[in-house]
Amino acid sequence: MKNLYSPCKLCQRNCGVDRLAGEVGFCGETAVLRIGAAVIHKGEEPSLVGTGGSGTIFISGCNLGCSFCQNYQISQGVEQGEERKETSLGKAVSAEDFADICIELCNMGAENINIVTGSHAIPALVEGIKAAKKKGMTLPFLWNSSGYETCDSLELLRDYIDIYLPDLKTLDSDIAEKFFNAPDYPASATTAILKMIDMTAKKSRENAREKVIIRHLILPGYLKATRAVLLWFADNAKDRALLSLMTQYTPIPNRKRAMPERYLSEDEYETVLKWLEELKIDEGFCQELVTGNDWLPDFKRHNPFSSELSVPVARLFTSQT
Repeated sequence: MKNLYSPCKLCQRNCGVDRLAGEVGFCGETAVLRIGAAVIHKGEEPSLVGTGGSGTIFISGCNLGCSFCQNYQISQGVEQGEERKETSLGKAVSAEDFADICIELCNMGAENINIVTGSHAIPALVEGIKAAKKKGMTLPFLWNSSGYETCDSLELLRDYIDIYLPDLKTLDSDIAEKFFNAPDYPASATTAILKMIDMTAKKSRENAREKVIIRHLILPGYLKATRAVLLWFADNAKDRALLSLMTQYTPIPNRKRAMPERYLSEDEYETVLKWLEELKIDEGFCQELVTGNDWLPDFKRHNPFSSELSVPVARLFTSQT
């Protein structure tokens, strides 16, 4: 499976570089799997957190490049203007290391293993999941992504992922180009999400609807785009997946890229709640209105989040630096 990195066509960027030879694509990564953090995370949807928290593994690098990414330290690196000045944070791990991290999260009481932003590293992650299962891992695996995958890449995950958590950021190509660096995102993400729904329906006859949770972050000043997402969900996924509506948009300090510069307003929040009622979207998750940036992660710390939100593994297992 590693030969899928050479030439790499794992995602919609279709870079075609030889990541096995050390070249990097848009994602900023070679074929070496790197992780930025591994924590028991308590800030996910209630059904995923349970009583023990979600065993969350943050993968370094990203194939999208959102201007306001809260995890930019590991997804994009430190930037000055549009130029990357440092590579993203993270430690290299082997498949066995990844498996050991999964086992440690399980021993800490995790309800599941939640893989965040791994679209560019699917071959290595599949090998890691296989190794974890050989070590006795029985927790469900979650795929937490931007939704910017190809159907062929998603097919590689069919036998290994139990629950999908894709974003549906926007259906507006101009917004996708301005903030997400991907004008083709709307068509790509909707195709990928429908693929996820199809795979889980065939894999899990019972509670299949709960196996895909589509996340949408409301952008301040862009409510028309949110309404378009809600209409798409109502028409295409309401009876086959759950919606998770997020209000936590936070301007990232000291980032020199285009992004909305304010929090969501109370009026905007109330408007979206009325739309949910209008469209009869009454099952899923909706955050309370959140403002402030105290919760933003800092991946230079051992625990990137506040102690109320997460508990880190004791150490990261590393076979390379």
